[in-house]
Amino acid sequence: MTPFEPALRRDEGPTLDVGDEPRLVELLRDEIRTNGPITFARFMERALYEPGLGYYTGDAAGPGRSGDFLTAPETHPVFGWALARQLDELWHLLGEPVPFVVREHGAGSGPLAVAILDGLARDRSALRDAIRYQAVEVDERRVKAFRARVSAVGHPDALDRGPAPRGVVGAILANEVLDALPVHRVVARGGTLRELYVDWSGERFVEHEGEPSTARLGARLRDEDIGLPDGQRAEISLALDDWVARVAAELDRGLLLLIDYGYPARELYGPRHAAGTLLAYVRHRAHHDLLQNVGRQDLTAHVDLTAVERAAERAGLQRLGVTTQAEFLVGLGIGELLSAIQADPSTSIESYLGLRSSVVRLVDPAATGRFAVMAFGRGLPVRARLRGFGFRLVDGAPID
Repeated sequence: MTPFEPALRRDEGPTLDVGDEPRLVELLRDEIRTNGPITFARFMERALYEPGLGYYTGDAAGPGRSGDFLTAPETHPVFGWALARQLDELWHLLGEPVPFVVREHGAGSGPLAVAILDGLARDRSALRDAIRYQAVEVDERRVKAFRARVSAVGHPDALDRGPAPRGVVGAILANEVLDALPVHRVVARGGTLRELYVDWSGERFVEHEGEPSTARLGARLRDEDIGLPDGQRAEISLALDDWVARVAAELDRGLLLLIDYGYPARELYGPRHAAGTLLAYVRHRAHHDLLQNVGRQDLTAHVDLTAVERAAERAGLQRLGVTTQAEFLVGLGIGELLSAIQADPSTSIESYLGLRSSVVRLVDPAATGRFAVMAFGRGLPVRARLRGFGFRLVDGAPID
């Protein structure tokens, strides 16, 4: 298993056909007939985020990814309990501001928020009373569901129900968000960069090769000193730059914490990924049929960590560290949490074994332990060291 690669990717198999969202197919087909082939980034954007029709915005506004694969917060609340310790440390570093805002992008139905708030309560942290939690989602119905869940489990006072402050003092979190940003697909042909578009032929979407839609694609690769060998395919997320710039502008003082699967550019565009990293996910199965199940399957590509770091630097953020999820959780004392629960007389053998299994998955390099954790800050004390990066800080080199 390669760095940061989800274990689910070992289970790739035949495509599971759950059907397309017919209205979305019609809209995409009409756009292609009117304007010609579209970039895959445009196709991916509409397939995932088309209002009322996309994977994350469909009529049901359902669970989204939780129905097709589990993210770390959904594996077990111990992930959030550990992360709560990092937020507590950050609160103290910032001088214990009240309120302390936590703004979570891609918050979903709230599993991470609930676990963080429960973790603060478990640790008797005073931050629990100072925190104001905000969910950022692509569909307002998801935000309402988030608030309902957090309130139902006893944390209604932690929700920030007023207008979102423009300058966050606290933390901005994004767990497995960047991998779902739209990507352009490219291929090298005889030393020339070509782009792979989406076209319509007969009764289906097909791949169409043409000139790059923007010079920014080649510029990204040149800036990262990447030369693709002939025939190699790759994905480039130009949306990543805009996302980081926009989110960084929201942060007045505090931390931007990003958790995702990805590689530094030289790894991402290396020979191990000659076909690229883009995959579709549907019902806990990964596959390569990207142009079907339109609006009903997730589309995701590994994140260019080099591009993230450069975008954060351009946005004026300080790089605080890059490590693996396993090392981040170990630094935050996930082993101590496991031992404390084991020693608790009220812990049943079934609940303990479930917890231990979840911890193994969270730190196992063959599962999600190799995910990248990236921290960027603004207004923190000089030479601030975060506990989550204290186990083994990886600085200036790929994580292997």
